[in-house]
Amino acid sequence: MMYVTLAGAIFAEILATTAMKFSDGFSKLWPSLGTVAGYLIAFALLSQTLKAMDMGTAYAIWAGAGTAVVAAIGMLFLGEAVTAARIGGVLLVIAGVVVLNLGGASH
Repeated sequence: MMYVTLAGAIFAEILATTAMKFSDGFSKLWPSLGTVAGYLIAFALLSQTLKAMDMGTAYAIWAGAGTAVVAAIGMLFLGEAVTAARIGGVLLVIAGVVVLNLGGASH
């Protein structure tokens, strides 16, 4: 169950961050409300995940997955540059999450 809540937290954070891009500095109502709602849901689900999972592991997965997916959304759908450095950076984030998880979780 902890991975389900973590996946929900990641999904909500990705939606919130994407909505923030479209909020135009919080000057557009609906994307701004989507940002706030998404982050509230993300943190609520992450807090539930932390009841059963080590904080470092949960946060590494949450932040790493969110970073990788948001970077991919930017490159694939928002016209951000696709460069070797960006792709390498995303791969390093993913590798870091994997390495942290190989350390083992106590739950």
